[in-house]
Amino acid sequence: MSKLILVLGATGAQGRAVINSLLAPSTDGTPSPYTVRALTRDPSGKHARNLEARGVELAKGDTSDLASVKAALEGAYGAWINVDGFTVGEQREIYAGLRIFELAKQTPTLRHYVWSNLDYNLKKGGYNQKYRCEHYDAKGRVAEWMTAQPSVVSDTEMSWSVVTTGPYMEMLNIMMFGPTRRADGTFVFHSPIGDGHVPMIALADLGFFARWTFDHRAETSARDLEVASEMVGWEALVAAFVRVTGQPAVHGRESVQEWVSHIENAQKPVAAEGAPDSTTWAENFSGWWSAFRDDVIKRDMEWIRKINPNGYTAEKWMVEKKYDGVLYKDPVLKIIEDAKLIRTRKA
Repeated sequence: MSKLILVLGATGAQGRAVINSLLAPSTDGTPSPYTVRALTRDPSGKHARNLEARGVELAKGDTSDLASVKAALEGAYGAWINVDGFTVGEQREIYAGLRIFELAKQTPTLRHYVWSNLDYNLKKGGYNQKYRCEHYDAKGRVAEWMTAQPSVVSDTEMSWSVVTTGPYMEMLNIMMFGPTRRADGTFVFHSPIGDGHVPMIALADLGFFARWTFDHRAETSARDLEVASEMVGWEALVAAFVRVTGQPAVHGRESVQEWVSHIENAQKPVAAEGAPDSTTWAENFSGWWSAFRDDVIKRDMEWIRKINPNGYTAEKWMVEKKYDGVLYKDPVLKIIEDAKLIRTRKA
């Protein structure tokens, strides 16, 4: 009998990558042992309809309606939980993260609960305020709370795992990582990262580790798997772009303050449904870049390559995607696609 996995955040970039991996045949060529139920606010939406056409069961609801989450958990073997912090904001995400775990524990069939996580920047940075990043810290706090909860691998108990990822490599398609272009044709990859590194993850690799986690329940029980495709520095990123495209390119080094000053609407709340006095986009991403600049965030790339030897590097991704530095051909994030979070770089 197949194992039903509930995917929360199913129609977003991450959710679709996770579902692709869950539905893929096993490495030995046998059919996937998993079926998928997708929780979505809008079952009539384009991405939801595409999932349904592939045999995914749709359930209507979201984290603002925890009764809908509880109903969607019923009968599921596993759950991949990704709360959209860019929509609901930090406080609501933390509460939802705690309550959904509790609802999963109350679900008789639920055996493997996986929290989609980001690094707890503030703690990893010694609680220095310059590393405070709302959409990272919210998820990280939930993951830390989970470490106090039991994780039992048996036919009658629920185990939990955490998969900590990072910025998608596909963000090279938007202004966060993608370049501008000078009048002379030179591409400029602006960043305040200095000589630091970003733990980028290609969406396909994120999907790989989601599937690997469900496939290895005992091995991943009560573990936080901190994964990435590559620890990317900007000089290396620019060099890879030049090799792949043959186009001239440079690293546009900026301070965090300079980078933020070029972003439109940076003083508005980072969360689409955030209160007017909540964390601003500028505050949030100042902490985000600062943590990367100072290499606060680490990854064990030797272990990652051992588990996923065919994973991406930035250069491999550029070659496969035929990357040319032209932005917004793919909006990447659903919140951008839905026009809830739009930021552009000012000249």
